[in-house]
Amino acid sequence: MRAHQGSERFVVIAILLLVTAIGAVVIATGMGYIEISALEVLRIIAARLSGSESLLNGLDPVWPMVVMDVRLPRILTAVIVGGGLAVSGTIFQGILLNPLADPYTLGISAGAAFGAALALLADIAFLGSYSVPIFAFAGAVGTLIVVLHLSSFDGQMSANTLILSGVIVGAILAAGLSFIKYMADEQVAVIIFWLMGSFASKTWPEVWLVFWCVLAGVGVAIYYGRDLNIMSLGQRSSDSLGVDTARVRKILLVTASLLAAACVSVSGIIGFIGLIVPHLMRFLVGPDNRKLLLVSMLAGAVLLLAADTLSRAVLPAEVPVGVLTALIGGPFFCYIFRKRQMGVGRG
Repeated sequence: MRAHQGSERFVVIAILLLVTAIGAVVIATGMGYIEISALEVLRIIAARLSGSESLLNGLDPVWPMVVMDVRLPRILTAVIVGGGLAVSGTIFQGILLNPLADPYTLGISAGAAFGAALALLADIAFLGSYSVPIFAFAGAVGTLIVVLHLSSFDGQMSANTLILSGVIVGAILAAGLSFIKYMADEQVAVIIFWLMGSFASKTWPEVWLVFWCVLAGVGVAIYYGRDLNIMSLGQRSSDSLGVDTARVRKILLVTASLLAAACVSVSGIIGFIGLIVPHLMRFLVGPDNRKLLLVSMLAGAVLLLAADTLSRAVLPAEVPVGVLTALIGGPFFCYIFRKRQMGVGRG
């Protein structure tokens, strides 16, 4: 009976989050300097999808361009990145058995920041608008390889060595990033703006690029959801239940890191989504990762879209969305840390 009620609760929450996400996309698309109603936004999207220009009759001819070419790519990128970061955080917390873990625990963000800053400093443009994202992704992947190499011994790795390796590599990269900013001179403002995180000027090719990356990562994560549940019992128990712990851990570590790398490469550094969302959703649907991954993806999408819309259309001046998420997530992180410490103290 309790399991049945839990399943019903999960379905209700998932449907509510999905409806909220769709509604938030439509409403956010209409918000901004040019106000467009939700019904008119839907008409414009329907006209573009169906190719029926008659649906645009009576609308300002500028509105379709504003909706389809300016706002919607930015909004959908925020939705996809929010979902990807939340799933990545859920995986990290499950693998490392640490509620304070998030997509950047292994220094992935530092690697992406270093790669992007290098591309900006050298003014690399031979790949066009993809130059900075590609270098950011390469930096994140390179960091992952180094961290995995440092933390592996005789084919085995522990959560503690992974976290420690991530901290060490992240500290080295942070020093390198500081040096790049020192050398950047007049380009330092561009580097700092990227580091703060933003969805400004996103295009449809970037939307599709991050969409396919996140879709693949989420698919792998859900496929291994049952194994992730079993791994939470400890390595000895999971091995006895037929899970190849070392292999599954590596697959999920790489998946979660590449998810974070793909998201960071197009958005810059946006923290705390992967930390906050899994906690909130775990409270609502329980610890079953097969359910948690899906609702975390939807909730992450809604939360990051809300933060970006607040920055873009509500505040008097646009604030980098990474700053907003840090302002929200910082106090929440302190709360989780304090609660965890109190729990350990009582135990």
